[in-house]
Amino acid sequence: MSLNYKISGLNGSSSKMRKVKEPARGCNSVLNWKRLLFFVTKIEVTGTCKDNKSLVLVEQFNVSNELLHELASSFYKSDQITALKCTKQLGDKLSTKHEITCSLNGVTNVELSGQCPVHDDKAPLVHEKLAREHDNGILKVCMWVLFVIALCSPISCLWKNRKGEMKKKEHTQSSSRSAGKWMKKLLVLFVLVGVTVSIWLFWYLNDGIQLRRRETIANMCDERARMLQDQFNVSMNHVHALAILVSTFYHGNQPPAIDQKTFGEYTERTSFERPLTSGVAYALRVRHSEREKFEKEHGWTIKKMDTEDQDQTLAQDCDPANLDPSPIQDEYAPVILSQETVSHIVSIDMMSGKEDRENILRARASGKGVLTSPFKLLKSNHLGVVLTFAVYNTHLHQDATPEQRINATVGYLGASYDVPSLVEKLLHQLASKQTIVVNVYDTTNASAAINMYGPEEIDTGFLHISSLDFGDPSRKHEMRCRFKQRPPPPWTAILASGGVLIITFLLGHIFYAAINRIAAVEHDYRKMMELKHRAEAADVAKSQFLATVSHEIRTPMNGVLGMLQMLMDTNLDAKQLDFAQTAHASGKDLIKLINEVLDQAKIESGRLELEAVPFELRTILDNVVSLLSTKSQEKGIELAVYVSNQLPEVVVGDPGRFRQIITNLVENSLKFTHDRGHIFVSVHLADEVTDENYMKIFNGSKSNAVCNTLSGLPVVDRKKSWENFENLSRKDINESEQIKILVTVEDTGVGIPIKAQSSIFTPFMQADSSTSRTYGGTGIGLSISKRLVGLMNGEIGFVSEPGTGSTFSFTAVFMKKETCSLDTVLQQYHPDTSEFRGLRALVIDQKNIRAEVTRYHLERMGISVTIISDFDSAQSSQSPIDSAVFAMVLIDQEVWDKKSGLAFLRGLKSSTKLFLLANSVSPAIQDEIQSANMVATVVPKPLRLSILISCFQEIISVGNTSFLARRKPSTLGTLLRNKRILVVDDNIVNRRVAEGALKKYGAIVICVDSGKAALEKLKPPHSFHACFMDLQMPEMDGFEATRQIRRLESMVNEQIESGEVSIEMFGNAGHWHTPILAMTADVIQATDEECMKCGMDGYVSKPFEEEQLYSAAACFFESD
Repeated sequence: MSLNYKISGLNGSSSKMRKVKEPARGCNSVLNWKRLLFFVTKIEVTGTCKDNKSLVLVEQFNVSNELLHELASSFYKSDQITALKCTKQLGDKLSTKHEITCSLNGVTNVELSGQCPVHDDKAPLVHEKLAREHDNGILKVCMWVLFVIALCSPISCLWKNRKGEMKKKEHTQSSSRSAGKWMKKLLVLFVLVGVTVSIWLFWYLNDGIQLRRRETIANMCDERARMLQDQFNVSMNHVHALAILVSTFYHGNQPPAIDQKTFGEYTERTSFERPLTSGVAYALRVRHSEREKFEKEHGWTIKKMDTEDQDQTLAQDCDPANLDPSPIQDEYAPVILSQETVSHIVSIDMMSGKEDRENILRARASGKGVLTSPFKLLKSNHLGVVLTFAVYNTHLHQDATPEQRINATVGYLGASYDVPSLVEKLLHQLASKQTIVVNVYDTTNASAAINMYGPEEIDTGFLHISSLDFGDPSRKHEMRCRFKQRPPPPWTAILASGGVLIITFLLGHIFYAAINRIAAVEHDYRKMMELKHRAEAADVAKSQFLATVSHEIRTPMNGVLGMLQMLMDTNLDAKQLDFAQTAHASGKDLIKLINEVLDQAKIESGRLELEAVPFELRTILDNVVSLLSTKSQEKGIELAVYVSNQLPEVVVGDPGRFRQIITNLVENSLKFTHDRGHIFVSVHLADEVTDENYMKIFNGSKSNAVCNTLSGLPVVDRKKSWENFENLSRKDINESEQIKILVTVEDTGVGIPIKAQSSIFTPFMQADSSTSRTYGGTGIGLSISKRLVGLMNGEIGFVSEPGTGSTFSFTAVFMKKETCSLDTVLQQYHPDTSEFRGLRALVIDQKNIRAEVTRYHLERMGISVTIISDFDSAQSSQSPIDSAVFAMVLIDQEVWDKKSGLAFLRGLKSSTKLFLLANSVSPAIQDEIQSANMVATVVPKPLRLSILISCFQEIISVGNTSFLARRKPSTLGTLLRNKRILVVDDNIVNRRVAEGALKKYGAIVICVDSGKAALEKLKPPHSFHACFMDLQMPEMDGFEATRQIRRLESMVNEQIESGEVSIEMFGNAGHWHTPILAMTADVIQATDEECMKCGMDGYVSKPFEEEQLYSAAACFFESD
């Protein structure tokens, strides 16, 4: 709404408001000629130029309209030009953009800023054109000088070379002449390329200079536009708050708590909060039926806004008494409250002006502030705008309809803004950066933009336009910025291109000698690349062959091992069972070898990828120990595992490959360690190895002629196994998300000969030629382990001394994982240890490392551990009170001494349980313990969590309550009972193997031999609970069969959800999804991913064990 009467005819031809002037033209004509030369093949012509006014492009290149269109049409015919753009972009967001009109758009999207219309006033343009032509002349002279020098130099060289050739002897061989001509041609080409590069460099550097100027003006303009918009928004918020104040105290109280005097004093005192406003006023909404009553209450007549007399409007002493009454209309908006500076507008009807009426209607319908078009303010005679807010008599939600807002409207609050003063204040804050000229325009009417602030626009180079958003979407404003001064000539580009030209001529002198060398090198390089490609092709072929052969072998091996397993489940005598077990073990060894060869092939062909799943480090190590415990007990080797308590319970990585590395290393140690000694696996954080406590426990120092090791035998210095690691610390990883561990496998075996240590990680290589015969093996395990460690972003190393032993160490990087999200998963595999928490145990062992291993396993169960070295120490520190504290005593067999041991046992209370840790217990020791009326339970080594829990649950009692057999009843083998499972395989042997394995767990198995048959069987409704699907089958493979099954299930589920069919028609199943698991002999990662994509729920690899089939299917069924 207007508080200071707007001038009539402001948008007319006689208006003093400044319109948008002609666009900025480039200050550097070289830039324009460059664009015409390089981008004419990509020119785009769109839009029209109106009013017979010249194009900026016409003035840029000094050609007429007719010539330009002829040029465009000729290029169009040759498909080299598409359009000449003549557009104008009006942005309504604050972003760095260029207003483009009549511009050249090339492959680099370089655009000229400006506007299509050019005003008829030609006088200023003539002077500008003359100035540009002067600058263009200087640059043209420089370019021609460079070009002439570039042409003269190769011509001079050619002339000298020709004179030299004429002096040569006539008996020069034709091959030499050909070589000389080739050299001369290449020399000329090189010089021409150098000249071209120098010219290109000039344009490139000049482009960079122009780009930096564009960025500079864009940043400066955007900064000013952003500050102007922020200041306006702050002031607008204060006006909005004043509207809320009026709604609360004028309409919310009866009688109103605000009158003209109060409003005037308040607005004057708070005017500092609205420094950008020249005045605020409040107009009440009065309907025609209420007009007479309203005028009687206020004692004055509603006046009509007079906008016809411009002089009267501009008068500062405008008297409302001289105005005519407002004509009859549906409703009125007379001003009843106003700031003292605009008190003369009281009683004037703001609805009597056409534009004010439209603004008021928009404000009350939208609930937002609306702006008027620019008009001249009183006193300052500056251009300004009026912001109008509707005042409501009730609180409205944001999603209120326009009708609700109109009905709730009781008045209108308006404030006038002095835009030039606002911009001047803004620019005054940035006075130190005033290197540009700023204009603010109202571009609501794109064809007649109004210059609200700024001088007449003068062409000084680039123009940047930043959009302004003052909160009214119907009004559009923008800020246009130019540099105050024209840019200087691009001396940097001139000097740089000249320097390149000089360097080109200097290099031409040595080109003849260099070309011979280059030709020789290129010949050698081509030969080397050919050999390289041949070697790579042979390597890939070998890897593919190995992978294919391994795949084809695994399929029949599945039948061999499966049938042997089924044979062993029949009634065989001892001899027959031994034969079957031997054949089964040999088959497993063959599968292991095939897996190793396949891994090597996948590594060499780059197809081996690691999984990223959560797993428990300690569980993996326990599994490895369980797997190899029998072999270590047979050889009498002590096998132990220790994991630092600083490692998290769960990490994310590939558990299978991690287990494979440790298994390879431990199996190597078992193979090369004789019937004494030990194998010790320890896992720590990579940073722990520098800790003093670590070195104190694991340094293997000697004490009383006995080495501080697991078996007491000397070992190598484990520190040397990782001293050559480049990234041992965690500085190369993200510590918040990743963890780096160090795994060490120590043994007391025969060691590795010095001469063989350099090739220990080479595939199919072993220490010496007799190793394969003496110890067995293929020599591929360590090679695969090294590759797998590399895939885990780790390093592997070793130290070995013949006759002492070896120590292998490797690092691996895993992702961290919170254990809380995996509690339900871990409970399925972990026995309950809650009954042991809080108990205390006494460990008697003379070897510190072995005692620490025992402590590690007991603390995993929540048992507090005290360690002493011998019985004498126990008797000196043990008292009857202390003996009652310990619920158990664990004694290593090596520490047992009859005399001191029996004395110690007699001091124990009957409630204390005794455990003996040993690989194999001597009957004599048990007899000696029984003589003291004690029973010692033997805990077989190697120690692991499952063994300790089993032994403790059978013996320990708490108070008078025994918890024998408190472990959770196992559900192994019962989850598949009476479950209908479909087996799909075209190989009858594989079907029989899978059928026999699943029937052992009580499943009802149906077999089919094709994908089409499986599709018929699994069409809803059906009674199958799961399906094992082979992948490679004739007619329809497993992938396609699964896709069609999932498609059928999806259609049925949609019909059930939409109510098209009843649930009873489909066996009362509301959602159909049959678990489908792939049976494949192809264990490549890509195959696994394809299984998941087509809708399968998992896979088992051939040859499969009975437990694999059970585990794969059982996870989809809940235990009772």
